[in-house]
Amino acid sequence: MTEKINSIGIVKESRSDENRAPIAPNQVSQIIKKYPHINIVVQPSDKRTFKNKEYEQCGAKISEDLNNCDLLFGVKEVDSNNLIPNKDYVFFSHTYKLNKETLSNAQGTPGMDKKELLRSILSKKIKLIDYENIRDKNGTRHLGFGRFAGIVGCYNTLNLFLSQNNFQTLARAYKINDYERIKNNLSEVRFPIFKLLITGDGRVNNGVQEILEYTNIKQVSVKEFLEKNFEYPVYCNLETKDYVFHKSKKLFDLKHFIEYPKEYEASTFQYLKESDIFISAHYWDPNSPKIFTKNQIKKFPKLKVIGDVTCDIDGSVPTTIRSTTIEEPNFFLNTETFFEIDKTKSDLAVMAVDNLPSELPRDSSTEFGNGIVNEVIPYMLGKDDGRILNSTIAMEGRFLEKYNYLNNYINS
Repeated sequence: MTEKINSIGIVKESRSDENRAPIAPNQVSQIIKKYPHINIVVQPSDKRTFKNKEYEQCGAKISEDLNNCDLLFGVKEVDSNNLIPNKDYVFFSHTYKLNKETLSNAQGTPGMDKKELLRSILSKKIKLIDYENIRDKNGTRHLGFGRFAGIVGCYNTLNLFLSQNNFQTLARAYKINDYERIKNNLSEVRFPIFKLLITGDGRVNNGVQEILEYTNIKQVSVKEFLEKNFEYPVYCNLETKDYVFHKSKKLFDLKHFIEYPKEYEASTFQYLKESDIFISAHYWDPNSPKIFTKNQIKKFPKLKVIGDVTCDIDGSVPTTIRSTTIEEPNFFLNTETFFEIDKTKSDLAVMAVDNLPSELPRDSSTEFGNGIVNEVIPYMLGKDDGRILNSTIAMEGRFLEKYNYLNNYINS
């Protein structure tokens, strides 16, 4: 592929509230230094967290015209009208999970017609590579924004708790746009006694637990969380083996769960009964069990705040009836009717922002760009170890065999 790729483009994001970039200016310098034959062209944007001039100073050309680029990087889905035929695109398409049954759980840009996007990719003979599927042989993703989704999601959820309990709230993350200041802000708060439940064991979960280190909220074991009362705020993290179990009581095996999620049920009920706050920071497949059901929510009288970082609509957390925005991150629910209601009359507050890393765009974009520089570009310009092929959803007007099921989706 080396001789084919002589120019890389960074697209202007289609989504109006998206300010992240796939590659930061200093990473442009790194790419040019390592691959002197590569030209980098950046579409100008006044929304992007990095200024056009920053890219220019690092060796990129600023131009609306990306027609001469061989390889195009974005963050979120590219508007189908802006797709250039016969190009290689890399972005989060939020399509590989899609079928008729899981459409309601689809993530991605609100209002984006995924069928139209996929049809356009096929008709324009575009090669689509999805970041989400760039994984190692064990299925672990090589890059992602998950850590910062967890950091910001936890910060927002704790801020929602403060608001719901009439405490002084913290400055919003997107207004600060500085991770160090966020850590300092949290370290100055003395949270009252509560029990916080977290689910997950991946990048997102690591971000949640990382930011909690700067609070007075102490981690306790699964057993302690259920059996003890504390004189200070505590949290308990349920890993996958803790929050699901095999229906036949077989010994938990993560690989088996990933391959056969329908054979498992959730085991979170007893923990949620003890929880004042719940943060979902786990990966969820539409075939996996929900963390709880709509009927069960009435049996969690203490639970008043949910931060759904996973943010699958009516997914693993059924109280997420819609996603929210950075400007308006919360909604308030009547758990009897499952309709939104005025804050003062609600019995549950939900944070469900679906693009949390955009609240810390410089930090999150820089970390993500490091992944592109180290884990993507070398395997596109040099020998592919399988990661690029495995993450290629479509090329030459067809879906690759692994993703052939998407034909059923676009034709449904």
